[in-house]
Amino acid sequence: MKVYRTDEIRNVVLLGHGGSGKTSLVEAMAYVSGAISRMGKVADGNTISDFDKEEQKRKFSISTTLVPIEWEKAKINVLDTPGYFDFVGEVEEAVSAADAAVIVVSGKAGVEVGTEKAWELCDKYNLPRMVYVTEMDVDDASFREVVQQLTERYGKVIAPHFQPIRENEKLVGYVNVIKNAGRRYTGIGQREECEIPDYCKPNLEIYREKLLEAVAETSEEFMERYFAGEEFSVEEIRAAMRTEVMDGDIVPVAMGSNIQAQGVANLLSDIVRFFPSPDCRKCAGLNRTTNEIFEADYNFSAAKSAYVFKTMVDPFIGKYSFIKVCSGVLKGDDTLYNTASDTEVKLGKIYTMNGNKPVEVSEMFAGDIGAIAKLPNTQTGDTLSAKTTQVVYSKTDYSKPYTYMKYVVKNKGDEDKVSQALQRMMAEDVTLKAVNDSENRQSLLYGMGDQHLEIAASKLLSRYKCEILLETPKVAFRETIRKKSDVDSKYKKQTGGHGQYGHVKMRFEPSGDLETPYVFAEEVVGGAVPKNYFPAVEKGLQESVQKGPLAGYPVVGVKAVLYDGSYHPVDSSEMAFKTATIQAFKKGFMEADPILLEPIASVKVNVPDDYTGDIMGDLNKRRGRVLGMTPVSGGRQIIEADVPMTGMFGYCTTLRSMTGGRGTYEYTFARYEQAPHDVQEEEIAKRAAED
Repeated sequence: MKVYRTDEIRNVVLLGHGGSGKTSLVEAMAYVSGAISRMGKVADGNTISDFDKEEQKRKFSISTTLVPIEWEKAKINVLDTPGYFDFVGEVEEAVSAADAAVIVVSGKAGVEVGTEKAWELCDKYNLPRMVYVTEMDVDDASFREVVQQLTERYGKVIAPHFQPIRENEKLVGYVNVIKNAGRRYTGIGQREECEIPDYCKPNLEIYREKLLEAVAETSEEFMERYFAGEEFSVEEIRAAMRTEVMDGDIVPVAMGSNIQAQGVANLLSDIVRFFPSPDCRKCAGLNRTTNEIFEADYNFSAAKSAYVFKTMVDPFIGKYSFIKVCSGVLKGDDTLYNTASDTEVKLGKIYTMNGNKPVEVSEMFAGDIGAIAKLPNTQTGDTLSAKTTQVVYSKTDYSKPYTYMKYVVKNKGDEDKVSQALQRMMAEDVTLKAVNDSENRQSLLYGMGDQHLEIAASKLLSRYKCEILLETPKVAFRETIRKKSDVDSKYKKQTGGHGQYGHVKMRFEPSGDLETPYVFAEEVVGGAVPKNYFPAVEKGLQESVQKGPLAGYPVVGVKAVLYDGSYHPVDSSEMAFKTATIQAFKKGFMEADPILLEPIASVKVNVPDDYTGDIMGDLNKRRGRVLGMTPVSGGRQIIEADVPMTGMFGYCTTLRSMTGGRGTYEYTFARYEQAPHDVQEEEIAKRAAED
């Protein structure tokens, strides 16, 4: 592939609901541009984008794919993203590297939750956008309805500039609203002029009026001409539209059929025509050498710097770090400095990725997106720059994973293999986290949802040939006491020779501090227990609080006082006093009204107003206490509640199904509270069965 200058590059992310047709659109783009000679299908598992075995098996995208398309002397870096919410981390990576977005909407399904989320992401990253309506070759698809839904939600920024011509429920051509002219399809990417059918004219008038109104608003001169009833030329409309699209004041709406590759050539031309090249966008980092702001702004004459926005780790083709060049021109023989790992790295070859196929390029201008193979000590979010000008760009803000499961390695001896494989998968997927919960002796896998975790387990098996089982995790309960107890414990063992003797009298009571396992005090009078055995008594306590007598959970909030005892001048030892203390603790703890404490999470649920009643009802079912509601922008509410951690399992799936995917939540550990009697009995029975 030839080298493109910054002003010839367009970085475009495809966003939209799962199943709206993003991957098949990329396939049609590649076909129409001549990059491929035959279109693959998602159902057949032979598309450029969905090259992963899991994607081919499940028939939907799991990770973001880069596909460069050459069109009208420009290079369009298309980032195809997953539509399902469990893979939002991949979408956030792609959006951080893009300069504009095409929101793909199904002409049959209309505006869906994924469409709304895509729009919100564009707002967050200030991305110019277009809407592309797919499936116009399907019987019950309706372009007019989609435009109506978009206008109801987003107002007058919605400006359709194409209109379908349909005959016998089939897409046969389109009306170009800018040119006010009809076109009939004659072949793939080909069309001829035709008359505008009468049934298209009422809608065409509405669409054209909206478009001209938006154009008129770009300048006072245009406004005067508009009110004077003058016509704008096609060039004037397009120039005004480019300005409006880049400012976000117009969102053009195009349409077509991915399967028939109709409307795709128009979309590619619009991307080149209306979307900004990287040098029209701002980009700034921190120059660590001077401690000043480094205005990169995709200037190819500035010092070299690049941001690693994604990592791909494949067992067969190796590791690739996806970069966006923020300034300068990168070449294969460059040595750059990684500020995060404080190491110098030689780039070697530079590639542009076409799906999973690397295509070597000699150099890469500022604003371009590519990949570098086998970069040592480099992770997603790192910055590479010249050592003389050390630059750091702020890392992408990723969604935090809250869904977790316990995982068990199926085959003994595979633990190291699983650990290494998970490290590679976490390097690739920033929203996947493996955590060792030593307290409950379990390994936890965190992800964005149940499907995310299930696919991670499936990938482990297919890619790395190691199997894990996902199970419900144990909750980190605590044990404590509510009353006082007084115990006398003697450990006496007579053998043929040297015996064992340790005798303690101890009081146990609540310390009032649930942050600390125990407080030890001694009130021994007259040397009944010599001082040199006090550390042994404390060691016995240290050991005892790790696994409580009630249900085997860590103990907190106990005060232990050694007030008396006795010793044997020959048979007493540290071991004997430690053992006597352990016995005393077990007995004293069980006599002091022991209880289980459960962890409580402070939860914030962000949902549209319509769902607040259902959400509060569900939180109550989970033994949650709703603390209050705060209205936020966009007709939404944040519901705050305290919910036991046991009630948080499966919450992600429930929330999505209750709100149609519109609800989000986050939580943090708040404190421990006494568990209800039935929960306590259930846990004790469960632990007894395990032992």
